[in-house]
Amino acid sequence: MRIIDYLFSRLVLFLAIGAAPVLPVRAAETCPFISAQELARAMPAHKWTLISNQDGRGCIYQAGRGDTMMLSVFRNPDKDRAKELYATFVETLSERMKLSAVADIGDEGQGGTSAAGAERQEASVVALSGDYILQISVYPIGRRADDALLGPITEAARIAVANVSKSSERFGNCEWLTAADADGFLDNSTLTVQRTGAGSCLMFDREANTMTVAVIAMSRDTVLGMMKRAGPCTHVAIPELGREAFGEHSCTKGNGNAVNIYVWRNGRQASILFAPVKPHPQSGSVERLKAVAARVYGKL
Repeated sequence: MRIIDYLFSRLVLFLAIGAAPVLPVRAAETCPFISAQELARAMPAHKWTLISNQDGRGCIYQAGRGDTMMLSVFRNPDKDRAKELYATFVETLSERMKLSAVADIGDEGQGGTSAAGAERQEASVVALSGDYILQISVYPIGRRADDALLGPITEAARIAVANVSKSSERFGNCEWLTAADADGFLDNSTLTVQRTGAGSCLMFDREANTMTVAVIAMSRDTVLGMMKRAGPCTHVAIPELGREAFGEHSCTKGNGNAVNIYVWRNGRQASILFAPVKPHPQSGSVERLKAVAARVYGKL
């Protein structure tokens, strides 16, 4: 599959999860890629607070002065795909900063800092290690991102790259979706099933038509508020999947071909999204997707 298709499918999942309402920030317990003690040794001048472990795919930190650090791990189906994606990451970073080779981080690595006059200051390291890509980026507030910041980030990356296999991502199966769920939606002959986290799954075909499931903890009151919100999509109640279930389709903003169903049970909401890249027989209606949503609902 073309690298742009793969990137598109990853982006669709990110946007699907990002479309959920913002919940109160709660500190996460641990980051699977680097411990609090290891991070403190690598970056002693910073006191980082772990905000989220991103469903086992990466970690978000904040520091007292408002700095933010993003640690992201991307698993790929094979080493060739990983090399393609790594090259894309390096190309994208090089548009924002001058990069230099970084030694002793996986198979290869690059790091750099944004220019002094850049509107958003950033120091980043990206590394390739087998099937995995690791990227750590720090966005300081009120000061330059310079080599004094890049050095400690590089040390943190050397530690984290040894633990990338702890990512919750895997290929071939997922607890929320199966290949059978793709029938009538995706091309089964070119189908990829990817577990993108403990609470999320992604399926896509060669044309980058995509189906995702994202499960997050959510109160019933928040769900009911979502049901009442006005938006650019046609809103449909689905009482057979619970009083909190509803669907959205025919959106006038974003992907107008997409169909999304939300179901809630036992304190968790699942979003089941079908996002074709062009008009599809299942666009404009939640009827066919309800069968997939019912199976996900039964697993909540």
